[in-house]
Amino acid sequence: MAAAASLHQPLAERLRPHSLADVVGQQHLLGEGMPLRLAFESGRPHSCIFWGPPGVGKTTIARLMAGAFDAQFLSISAVLGGVKEIREAVERAEQARSGLLPRATIVFVDEVHRFNKSQQDAFLPHVESGLFTFVGATTENPSFEVNAALLSRATVYVLHPLADADLAQLLARAQALGAVPALAGDAAQQLLAYADGDARRLLNTLETLSMAATQEQRTEVDAAWLLRVLGEQLRRYDKGGEQFYDTISALHKSVRGSDPDAALYWLVRMLDGGADPLYLGRRLVRMANEDIGLADPRALRLALDAVEVYERLGSPEGELALAECVLYLAVAPKSNAVYQAYKAARAWVKKDRSRPVPLHLRNAPTALMKSLDYGRDYRYAHDEPDAFAAGENYLPDGMSPPGFYQPVPRGLEIRIGEKLAQLQVRNAEARKK
Repeated sequence: MAAAASLHQPLAERLRPHSLADVVGQQHLLGEGMPLRLAFESGRPHSCIFWGPPGVGKTTIARLMAGAFDAQFLSISAVLGGVKEIREAVERAEQARSGLLPRATIVFVDEVHRFNKSQQDAFLPHVESGLFTFVGATTENPSFEVNAALLSRATVYVLHPLADADLAQLLARAQALGAVPALAGDAAQQLLAYADGDARRLLNTLETLSMAATQEQRTEVDAAWLLRVLGEQLRRYDKGGEQFYDTISALHKSVRGSDPDAALYWLVRMLDGGADPLYLGRRLVRMANEDIGLADPRALRLALDAVEVYERLGSPEGELALAECVLYLAVAPKSNAVYQAYKAARAWVKKDRSRPVPLHLRNAPTALMKSLDYGRDYRYAHDEPDAFAAGENYLPDGMSPPGFYQPVPRGLEIRIGEKLAQLQVRNAEARKK
């Protein structure tokens, strides 16, 4: 009966590791001499937070900790639970500690970032008193989502998405159980791509495929059949969390680094994951300003045009304009001179006093203003040779030229720099006279 019952268990449960040796992946934490392995071997549990994407073993490792330390394992879901569940966990931990055979307790909080500040604070006195060991799991960056007080009392372990080699091990274990049909051609690789580093997704998908293959009386499946059964499943993508901002950062830095292939890859990754194309368009406009600027002023116009094209055509046709823009920005000459000049000017104005506008630069629309010398001795540049009033001063009186804008020797800014140097020479000569 036990064997028959096990056949009805979800595949993920049947393959759940019973020891550290059974865990697939996370060898940077669980390998010989690695931090989490050493913690297990020490025999002394400590509070910790597992941070990583779904399906990488956070819950499994927490359960193994309880087994390794012979501790009571209490699980709380921050999505479904609240203060009531925390109080119940405290009561059960006190009972376990005061029983005839005292036992330690591990309180595991899944999706701990879903608890608010007061709920997270409720754990603090019991963690400090040693009543139980706190273990949290989160898919969000603990630096932003976990209270500083709780974070300071827990070691953060970062878990990575499973590599294809790790997923292949899980696939082989499932095949050894006879839980999946034979995979022909590229079917196995296609399946690993669908899993996208998520063990739970792989195993759940295997169950779906197994049921579909059984219904069609198939003993072997190929990649074409997989696509028909699974459909266009999107890869794992967090549209508003850590992974989202990591990916947009990778896109921006690839453009800045003049790598068109990498820039296009990250753009398509975000589009494939469901990111708003207009958000991406706004970021491209920012890149054109920040990283290209006057080295190629056409970049900004192209970015604005790409946004307008997408607004008119929508998806998928409009996405081609975004791709064209990304490639152009990546290969364009780079300059952050405008960005740096703006920041320098902002910093200067913030710390400096409010200097008056020189009289010769003031507007004089009335007779009173003219009598007060507003606009007197102003030189109209278009009336000067080359439309340049050599030696004229446009800064507040007594303010030395701050040199905010420093053109870089790339793209159009080479010529801009040469022109500014010539004008500076003319200014110096005129002021000597």
